[in-house]
Amino acid sequence: MKLLLKRDEEPLGENPSKRLHLPPLSVKKMIYGAMAIGVFALVILAFRPTPIPVETEKVSSGKLQVTVNAEGKTRIRDRFMISAPVNGRLTRIKLYEGDLIKKGDLLAQIEPLTLTSPVKEALGRLAQWQAQREGVATQRPKAASLEQARTRINKAIADQKQTEAKVEEAQAALQQAKRDRQRAQGLQASGAIPRQDRETAELKEITKTKELQTAKLAAKSATSEVEVARAALTVLQQEKKDPDYLLKVYDARIASVEAELEKLRDDAARTNIRAPVAGKVLRIQKKSAQFVTSGTSLLELGDVSQLELVIDVLSRDALNIQPGNTILIHRGRDIQPLRGKVRLVEPAAFTKISALGVEEQRVNVIGDFVSSPRSFGDAYRVDVGIVVWENKDVLQLPLSALFRCDQSWCVFVVKDGKANRRRIKIGHRSDLFAEIQQGMSKGEEVILHPTKQINHGSPVGRGGKE
Repeated sequence: MKLLLKRDEEPLGENPSKRLHLPPLSVKKMIYGAMAIGVFALVILAFRPTPIPVETEKVSSGKLQVTVNAEGKTRIRDRFMISAPVNGRLTRIKLYEGDLIKKGDLLAQIEPLTLTSPVKEALGRLAQWQAQREGVATQRPKAASLEQARTRINKAIADQKQTEAKVEEAQAALQQAKRDRQRAQGLQASGAIPRQDRETAELKEITKTKELQTAKLAAKSATSEVEVARAALTVLQQEKKDPDYLLKVYDARIASVEAELEKLRDDAARTNIRAPVAGKVLRIQKKSAQFVTSGTSLLELGDVSQLELVIDVLSRDALNIQPGNTILIHRGRDIQPLRGKVRLVEPAAFTKISALGVEEQRVNVIGDFVSSPRSFGDAYRVDVGIVVWENKDVLQLPLSALFRCDQSWCVFVVKDGKANRRRIKIGHRSDLFAEIQQGMSKGEEVILHPTKQINHGSPVGRGGKE
């Protein structure tokens, strides 16, 4: 290729006398020149500010949920622990864990022979005490003896009255004899009657006196006979009441044996252990045949479709949880969480040692499933979030954009390729986002995960998601 220069419109090559002569350049000079140009370029690049690559995200509005995140476990709401009702030899349980059970199905059996023998023994003792009680009647006085005693009393009373009448009669005769003696003494003194008549009158008085004494003794004897007859009746009546205490003794023994018999019959009837409700066999504690005592746990039953959640949270977090709060049950990153509802916040806390060895006061929160818990069983571990606050339209930004500046919260806002520090006021916070109450507007870009290299006015370049 020819180099053409315009000079009087003639090519340089055709008029040698008119050619332009350039000074020849040495290789050394060319190298120095290139080095000078490179140094100059490096200086320019060194003093030129380089944008810091950052990851940004825009402020948006949307739904915000504040949750208390914790671990919990599922629990069957109504669990039934089936235990041995009586002492005895348990036969081998033929069920397996997971078997479906209907109400009334036979779960286990205790051999009844050891219980039917005591029933027969108790029946024998009961018959013995009943027979002895009936024999108490033979120890009582007969009715004829009582009637004979009453007749004797009546006869003694009649005799007493008869002797009393004779006493009165003897007293009257004695009074008459005394009067006759007094008349005879007067007449004899006057000579009207002989002395013999007076003596006869005196003898008669003495005789009547003796007769009165005899009558009185007979009356006294009759009175004593009445008292003896009445005492005999009293003795017979007392003897009739004496066996009453034996009746009470036998009644008490009979009642005791009847109570024992009722218990033995009830125990014998409970050797067949049946399901109180429908459900599944959760655990079997005693599978093989063996001797068991009353109260020994045999197996557990429960309805796995009736599950509840037991979540232990810190006591300070429990202050914000109320019955009715939504529970989100997480099953994986890309799986929609199941939903539940808080039913109860237990009133008493308990102490628990954390993984770091720190004592914590924790409270159990009891929740119910709202979604179907088909994928869960009893005592499954679950990660949950209890929603304590939510709003469907909240201006928010990621928590990773926040940092502390003095006593406030700040963010770096990207504007014209530079980072601008701005103080903001935030409200509720979730695990990833915070509510903006003051200082920002929707659509502004903030820097995520700001480092110490970023200052106010630093040029930044988008190196991550927007």
